[in-house]
Amino acid sequence: MPKLVVVDRAGEEKTIEVDSGLTVMEAIRDNGFDELLALCGGCCSCATCHVYVDPDTAGALPAMSEDENDLLDSSDHRTPASRLSCQVPVQDGLKVTIAPED
Repeated sequence: MPKLVVVDRAGEEKTIEVDSGLTVMEAIRDNGFDELLALCGGCCSCATCHVYVDPDTAGALPAMSEDENDLLDSSDHRTPASRLSCQVPVQDGLKVTIAPED
């Protein structure tokens, strides 16, 4: 089982084991992190699953789509590490921080 490191908005870090094939959003949601709203359920249409991906653990993530890029542009908290967690597949050892709510 892949391990995902999640840092919540309070700065607390938790390592979770998740099933292969899930997105980061699904893994976070299924492991009781209430801060990540993910209102659209993973359809890449709302940006409420915004996370920061630690570049040291990013590995070979898929490129950001135009839709994901456009949605992230609506966030006041966008950084170069920003991704929508519904668009990021879980990779073993990946570390993400839940972004502040817009």
